[in-house]
Amino acid sequence: MTRLASTTAALTHQREWFDELRDSVAAGGMFALVNADAPQEILRAMDIPYVVNQWWASIVTAKQAATESLEVVAKSGYPDDSRQYDVLALGSRGLDPERAPWGGLPKPDFVIAELSGDATGKVFEAWTDDPSIGYFAYERTAAVTPDGDWWELAPRQWDRVFGAERIALMAAENRLLIEFLEQRTGRTFELSRLERVMQLINEQEEYNRQTRDLIASARPTPVRVSDTIPAVMIPQWHRGSEWGRDAALALRDEVAAMVAAGSAVAAEERSRLMWVGRGLWSDTAMYRRFEEEFGAVFVWSMYLAIAADGYIRYGSDAIETLAARFVGITDLLYAPPLAPEWYVKEAKGHGVDGVVHLVADDVPGAAFITLALEEAGIPVLEIRASNADPRTLDLTGVERAMADFITGLDR
Repeated sequence: MTRLASTTAALTHQREWFDELRDSVAAGGMFALVNADAPQEILRAMDIPYVVNQWWASIVTAKQAATESLEVVAKSGYPDDSRQYDVLALGSRGLDPERAPWGGLPKPDFVIAELSGDATGKVFEAWTDDPSIGYFAYERTAAVTPDGDWWELAPRQWDRVFGAERIALMAAENRLLIEFLEQRTGRTFELSRLERVMQLINEQEEYNRQTRDLIASARPTPVRVSDTIPAVMIPQWHRGSEWGRDAALALRDEVAAMVAAGSAVAAEERSRLMWVGRGLWSDTAMYRRFEEEFGAVFVWSMYLAIAADGYIRYGSDAIETLAARFVGITDLLYAPPLAPEWYVKEAKGHGVDGVVHLVADDVPGAAFITLALEEAGIPVLEIRASNADPRTLDLTGVERAMADFITGLDR
């Protein structure tokens, strides 16, 4: 099976976009480094280019530069065994420019993050060892119990999922970020631009929802998660652009055509698997190794699913609606009861036979997710490692454990 055209187009676009960003920065242009759980839409509305911290970490890891980047972190006097996914971009500053992935990450003008863990704030504060780099931090607020199925309520009744007080606080912080950016860039924020960005994002995520539903109902599965992850996530990092919206539409149309044609990842699909947790960027080919021998196919990853269920928001106040999108985004992936209930819903909807759960030491709530899946009668194999730190990952041992797990599913 050849790679999806949507995947190839997204990868090509991202490389060209990054080269243009590097050229712009070299000519005196500005850009921001922003964590995935902090709003990027305000930057988009103000035409401020940005790099998402986790995307760059995935590039560093895929290009086998993670270990060296973590060594730089350690030599700088910081822990190299905590929040590796967050800290890889910081460490990559010390890579040889001639060997750095994609020519290396330029120096950002400011960094933006939510204080999602005790160490996260310190990771981003460390960038300010260069006094020319500004830092804006969003507060982290505690999850509340939703008043119903959050994936049904979140698009329009978000206060029943996240609580009005949490949303109000983040909306206030959105306004503070606008002031922060206006002061440092000399640009003026226009609400109408943000409203257009929000409209485009809803269109993009509605296409992602349709793609998720197509894959969930297809038997056999027509596409690999190793293809859908970049085809979804690269446009996600360009949310609010027409290109991002159109890329999601192209993916939807391509998947629909494959479903209609009866395309199949495996000649004989015997086991349907769900990959819970972050992507294994150092070895994405592993998702494919069990197809021929075992007829085992990964039909689900969180990237398409959270795009489908976690980002769509409709509201009359764009700043408040943006707050409702981000105030609980990590809760949806990790916090009980929101995350466990969602993973069970997705597992049943995709008809999976088993779950492989990558558990990193900086991911909260993993035990509750595994427990909920097992209580729903779905077998789970836990892999304990960091997706961003190759030193913690025994690939041979992981493959052996997965082979044994898949064999057990066939009994």
